[in-house]
Amino acid sequence: MADSVFAHVVRAPEDPILGVTVAYNKDSSPVKVNLGVGAYRTEEGKPLVLNVVRRAEQMLVNDTSRVKEYLSITGLADFNKLSAKLIFGADSPAIKENRVTTVQCLSGTGSLRVGAEFLARHYHEHTIYIPQPTWGNHPKIFTLAGLSVKYYRYYDPATRGLDFQGLLDDLTAAPSGAIVLLHACAHNPTGVDPTIDQWEEIRKLMRSKGLLPFFDSAYQGFASGNLDADAQSVRMFVADGGECLAAQSYAKNMGLYGERVGALSIVCKDSNVASKVESQLKMVIRPMYSNPPIHGASIVATILKDRQMYDEWTVELKAMANRIISMRQQLYDAMQARGTSGDWSHIIKQIGMFTFTGLNVEQVSFMTREYHVYMTSDGRISMAGLSSRTVPHLADAMHAAVTRAA
Repeated sequence: MADSVFAHVVRAPEDPILGVTVAYNKDSSPVKVNLGVGAYRTEEGKPLVLNVVRRAEQMLVNDTSRVKEYLSITGLADFNKLSAKLIFGADSPAIKENRVTTVQCLSGTGSLRVGAEFLARHYHEHTIYIPQPTWGNHPKIFTLAGLSVKYYRYYDPATRGLDFQGLLDDLTAAPSGAIVLLHACAHNPTGVDPTIDQWEEIRKLMRSKGLLPFFDSAYQGFASGNLDADAQSVRMFVADGGECLAAQSYAKNMGLYGERVGALSIVCKDSNVASKVESQLKMVIRPMYSNPPIHGASIVATILKDRQMYDEWTVELKAMANRIISMRQQLYDAMQARGTSGDWSHIIKQIGMFTFTGLNVEQVSFMTREYHVYMTSDGRISMAGLSSRTVPHLADAMHAAVTRAA
């Protein structure tokens, strides 16, 4: 029989983040802990479907007038309008002046990809600066869309905090008009965010150089528990009347991971430009996936347009954020109790789903081998995967890694 025409295909490497789960699933140890995945878990280690999401779904199922027809290329109109309002604020002048175009996309990844493809076709500068480090999918998304990826300094391993001067220096050196990817809040993987004053300096610098902001907002409300506080960085850039892009995901803040619900908004100078931009976004989307799925976006729209359900959501959202903040405190306290060498205050200073522990590759593999603790090799742990039951085990593993595998 003739060889396959695909015989030359080389096996691709495992995705470094998803590969952690593959290894975890193969481990039969009763004490194993998976801290690799960026998905919320309850104190019992189970996935969570929000009560308000269950209620919205039930309402949708019970409504027999609902059909399964295709959405338009840009998606569910209510969803788009409400998503823009959520990130930019109900009283945003940009929304009132009709200079925001919003399209429903396939969660955060799809929103970034559609935005990147649009920029590759219609923006004069094809270089995008992304933070070092950043989410592993960012460089792939932008490169495949036809943009050239460069990095700006972000994380300082010495302080386990922000390298603010390095960030300013690199953006100052960037060519005028370059695109800059900014994590709106709860930077992934480091959990390190600029302060409001630092955001203001970043904004002034970027506007003075004509750099184009592209926000990735994957954690609005999930970081601090406050939807408005977590959108402050984006709103500062919209308030100055300048243009920007924002990708939103409802994976984390509504727990709609597998529904793939997201939005891309482009804030333009005026409504005429916004309408032309939308017409070209349709040209990007149509040959990519025609139109987005209806179910997840309907859940979001149902919740966002009903005041009582919206309030219920904010309570559940704050409970998720608070549990993560409490896990940070418990882990920090456990490290202090063990007298582990070094300063571990970054665990409580960082924000959002992830903590950048500062552990090196050898220490991470030691923890996996000796303690069955699974995490990405860069030392990032998902705080949402922790519980009061597993914190002592993780602290033991980290203490041993620092003491014996330093």
